[in-house]
Amino acid sequence: MESGLGSNNRNERQWVFKDDSWFSQFRNGSNPWMARYVYALIFLVSNLLAWGVRDYGRNAFPEMEKLKNCQGGRGCLGAEGVLRVSFGCFAFYFIMFLSSAGNPRMYNCRDSWHSGWWSAKIGLWIAVTVTSFLIPTFVIQIYGEIAHFGAGVFLLVQLVSVISFITWLNDCCQSDKNAERCHIHVMLIATVAYIICIIGIIMMYIWYAPEPSCLLNIFFITWTLVLLQLMTSVSLHPKINSGFLTPGLMGLYVVFICWCAIRSEPAGESCNRKAEASNKTDWLTIISFVVALLSMVIATFSTGIDSQCFQQLQFRKKEARAEDAVPYGYGFFHFVFATGAMYFAMLLIGWNTHHTIKKWTIDVGWTSTWVRIVNEWLAVCVYLWMLVAPVILRWRQTTSEAA
Repeated sequence: MESGLGSNNRNERQWVFKDDSWFSQFRNGSNPWMARYVYALIFLVSNLLAWGVRDYGRNAFPEMEKLKNCQGGRGCLGAEGVLRVSFGCFAFYFIMFLSSAGNPRMYNCRDSWHSGWWSAKIGLWIAVTVTSFLIPTFVIQIYGEIAHFGAGVFLLVQLVSVISFITWLNDCCQSDKNAERCHIHVMLIATVAYIICIIGIIMMYIWYAPEPSCLLNIFFITWTLVLLQLMTSVSLHPKINSGFLTPGLMGLYVVFICWCAIRSEPAGESCNRKAEASNKTDWLTIISFVVALLSMVIATFSTGIDSQCFQQLQFRKKEARAEDAVPYGYGFFHFVFATGAMYFAMLLIGWNTHHTIKKWTIDVGWTSTWVRIVNEWLAVCVYLWMLVAPVILRWRQTTSEAA
């Protein structure tokens, strides 16, 4: 009898999921796909609040002057405000992670909690955000140090997600079903990717290494070119034979990271004339800031729903999904947003809790530069591992069988 009632409730909810409007699904908590947009909106509002506190909090909230006792004096008031907003955002998503992790099925209480109860959850988010401004300063300083590690975890998860998507796309194009149909498209995309990579490297030499004395930027750009050649050579090795598509797309990724790293160098450096030109707050600076902020939210959102990315890293076969299986890992989704809260804090304060950040700037400072560069090198290492590891595993299996 109870199973019959459960089946009826499930069927009713499936009907609501398919036929009701988005507002009804939001009210009834019946659509986990729609729910992720609400979580992304909360995350975006937290980002905007952290930016507002950093750049305008001193004028908008005079009572924040009591936070002057943080190390570094008045200059770190904005940084501490960012960390407090970040702490509230992290606490909210970490609570959601604890309450939804490990849920494999839809149509149960934890699924309803993830997809609904929005009044309670928005109230919870507001409560933890307000509470974060009442926490003692030394706790926020400890959180700021932990946030460096958490932001690193976010970058690692993000690059694994990107690499998994690139390798999935390549495997799809090389499959027996699509190989002939996609051959021309693959070559065209790979060729365009390599052309953009070469043009990007040349432009970085022109913009960021105008003099022979710019040794650090020359090293960054040249090493990126070497990594591009290395990825291509390994991918085309006869035992791997992954083609040109994956190294071409990975080349775009690492060239972009290198460009972001050099752009993060502080203004006033003779080898970074672009930073000097963008030192003044104009419409282009504001647009760049808004694009960077939205890109961070979109990257967090897209990474959060890719809970299967680590299966490819571990070379595990994807299991068949049950009919009532959750469409994405709820726990992983909230974990990514929790670490993303630490990441946006690091971007807004330049990875330095005692660093004064100018208005309408994001991810500026030598610490930011080196974080980007290390992230680029790590991305190449993970990509090469995903290419080489299957060959090593096959070799070990052959050796063990022969023995």
